[in-house]
Amino acid sequence: MTTATSRDDDLRAIVDSTTSAVADDPAKATALFRADGEGSEGVRTEIRIGRHEITIDEPPALGGQDAAINPVESALAALLSCQVVTYRFWAAKLGIPLDDVSVRTEGDLDVRGFFGLDDAVRPGFGEVRLAVDLRGPASAEDYQRLKDTVDEHCPVLDLFRNPTPVQTSLTS
Repeated sequence: MTTATSRDDDLRAIVDSTTSAVADDPAKATALFRADGEGSEGVRTEIRIGRHEITIDEPPALGGQDAAINPVESALAALLSCQVVTYRFWAAKLGIPLDDVSVRTEGDLDVRGFFGLDDAVRPGFGEVRLAVDLRGPASAEDYQRLKDTVDEHCPVLDLFRNPTPVQTSLTS
């Protein structure tokens, strides 16, 4: 079992080696992430990400069979997991002791936007809320500083908060 101290040491080593590599060659700071997928039965999607395969589906009310999480639940899961990673990473980098972190995400979605019933309603989340529980011996001030740092550096939180250019090409 990995202890908090060895996990923090491992994360600090990653921070140090990445910092050195990027300082030597800034081109090493760019990473490409990719997912490929195709429609399956009903509205189900089979997705390949690296060596992993996942399924996304919808509940019956949206044409699916509820065989897996739906796309917006997947987005919430991505935010949640990125928060956990970013809290762990920055706690180690800042030297703030953190025994455990748990996160709950929830988002409000008005389906009128998705179904085109009201053009004034956006098809995505109207609001997303995060509840973060940090456990460990650090002070409330240190955990607030950690939260502020995570809010600045969490990649998926950045995707939720800021417009990201997206280019769509259609091939047939």
